[in-house]
Amino acid sequence: MHMTERHPPLGTPVTAVPDTAGHGDRPPPPRFAYDAHTWKEIAHLLANLPVSLIGFVYVVTALFTGVGLTVTVIGFPVLAAGLMGARLLGRMERARARKLLGVRVEEPSRLPWRGARGFWPQLWMAVKDPVGWRTVLYEFIRLPWGVLTFTVTLVGLFVLWPVLPFVVRGLTDVDRMMVRGLLSPSDELERRIAELESDRGVVFDTAAADLRRIERDLHDGAQARLVNLAMGLGLAKEKLLEDPDSAAAMVEEAHGEVKLALQELRDLARGIHPAVLTDRGLDAALSSVASRCTVPVKVTVDLAERPAAAIEGIAYFTVSELLQNVSKHSGARAAAVDVWRSEGRLLIQVWDDGRGGASLDGGTGMQGLADRLGAVDGLFVVKSPEGGPTTVTAELPWRDRSGVPA
Repeated sequence: MHMTERHPPLGTPVTAVPDTAGHGDRPPPPRFAYDAHTWKEIAHLLANLPVSLIGFVYVVTALFTGVGLTVTVIGFPVLAAGLMGARLLGRMERARARKLLGVRVEEPSRLPWRGARGFWPQLWMAVKDPVGWRTVLYEFIRLPWGVLTFTVTLVGLFVLWPVLPFVVRGLTDVDRMMVRGLLSPSDELERRIAELESDRGVVFDTAAADLRRIERDLHDGAQARLVNLAMGLGLAKEKLLEDPDSAAAMVEEAHGEVKLALQELRDLARGIHPAVLTDRGLDAALSSVASRCTVPVKVTVDLAERPAAAIEGIAYFTVSELLQNVSKHSGARAAAVDVWRSEGRLLIQVWDDGRGGASLDGGTGMQGLADRLGAVDGLFVVKSPEGGPTTVTAELPWRDRSGVPA
């Protein structure tokens, strides 16, 4: 019997990571002897002048050209393109500081294009990009600083040789401070705002797709069946007096159509929000889903209390879609669903012993599930080597029935 291995929450750090704030990446203290760190710092300071000159010329040209042309229709696109180019300059400066100064800072979030629909919203997002504007400020400051550091370092190589390592360390500490202050993500709030703007577009797309699915199911299923039922009853009414036997047969057929229409409406309602989930919670609802799977499924739900209805619904539909994939694509002989709470997160694992090879871009709806979970600050991880087994782990924020986060 397979027992699903429970992992810690996907957001829990399990390995040491670099100090991205920049406090743990300082080189060793300077010494009178010239070591590798000192020569890297000297190389950085000597490169400051040409690099800062290129950056200054770029931002001045892009900024003044874009601002000057704002009276025309091409001004804002030029300004937006200039700021996006400034982002690339910032990336190169972070790479230079990482290689020569040992400064490790996170890369800022990408612009959340999915959160802005259409050309003008995306253009406005690029124009107001705080990362691009901080890079512009950085390049403005760097030119006089680059002239100063280049001059001091070049002169120091011939005049201040004994104490140059200490001078160089002081100058590069200022460089480190600039990189951390202007080229690192400004704060977690900025990152979260960008993510939420992107997730808003995902939620809109998901809701629109669900509405289209419901409309299609109603039109092609229950609605068409009810139209046929009405026509059949109309014919039966006309034949009631002249051919009672045929009318009775038509009524009998209509009765069967009514049963099928009711079943289709129940299935549609279950797809929107199943009554068993509302009344009895995840354990009963997932057991019901598992019973319809073509593969034997072991369901284990270890929850002392029920999460918020929205989180419960997302968990239900996530497992439901994953088990549909197991039925259709896996070729598995057994599967398991495990649901539990770990601190402030709801963890879900769906395992099967099928052929494996599942991925987010495999055409089985995995990417849609990942987007839905990401829209509510969740995580979605697929581990599916060729030959199997497949383990899909989903993580959702825990909120109680009152909607309060754990």
